[in-house]
Formats: sequence, C-alpha cells, structure tokens
Amino acid sequence: MASSRKDQGIVIQITKEFKGTDISNLDIKKMVKAVCNRFGRHEQAETRYEINIVIVGDDEIRKFNRNFLNNEAPTDCISFDLSEDDEEGLKTFDLIINGEMAVRQANLRGHSSQAELALYITHGLLHNLGFDDFTKSHARKMHETEDEILQELGYGPVYNKSTKPKEH
Repeated sequence: MASSRKDQGIVIQITKEFKGTDISNLDIKKMVKAVCNRFGRHEQAETRYEINIVIVGDDEIRKFNRNFLNNEAPTDCISFDLSEDDEEGLKTFDLIINGEMAVRQANLRGHSSQAELALYITHGLLHNLGFDDFTKSHARKMHETEDEILQELGYGPVYNKSTKPKEH
C-alpha cells in the first residue's frame, strides 16, 4: 500500500529493547500516523514529525522516570516534546514505552499485549499533541479519545473495556 501524501511528513524510528511483545513496526507506524494526521495537523497543514519510540522494560523506564521526573517507580510511558521553537513546522517527539508493563497489564485486563502497548503509544502521542489528564474531565476526554482511536485501528476499547465498540 502506498503512503498517502499526508503521511510523507511523518518519520518514525522504533527501537525494541524489550522483546516480550509482538506488535509489528508496521502496526506502530500505522497507529502513529493515524494519531498525528488526526490531531496534529489542525494548526498547520505542513507540520512534519520526527517520532522516536523506544520500547523498554521496567528497569530501563524506571531509570528514565528517576532521571527526568524524579520518580522511582516504573510507569507505562514517558513522552517528550523536543520540538525547537525556531524549527517552524517540525515536531520532534520521543516516547519511552514500557513493554514489560504492557504484557503484565494485558494479562490482568484480559486483552492482548499489542493492544496495551498501542494504548501506551497513543497516550504518549496525545500528551505531545496537547491532551492532558490532570483533571478528571480532561482524563476522561483523553481516555475516550484513546479508545476511539484504538477501536478504529482494530484493537477495540482498551482503556475502558465497558465502552461498547463502534459499528463501522
């Protein structure tokens, strides 16, 4: 399948340091492009993206969490917007994703580790695209948006399993 014109400005680098999940790079790229095209291009149609995704385990994400957020615990994802103000039209995002936690949570919640990992990636991207979950109403909107995206991509609702899947 050929890339659409709007996907051409999205460069995605994926590094899998944790090997316990079997989500494909193609599926990750499809998800990232869907999120960026839907939520990131409203301000400027020519926005370009450079997105680096690293999938790690608990120990590695704990180090990032300690170094950057002064928190000792493992977490699901950490996202950084490294965009430079003087680089108009270029957005640079780094996402550190906890694959080990995704496997654990998927087993507890009764869905695939791919779906849980997709949730974490979507969550991190949405943060970088202006969503926040600091208040209950913002968190609800963000999680509804995550589930909507994941349903459209074939994962079904992941965050809120009680959400009824939408008909296509």
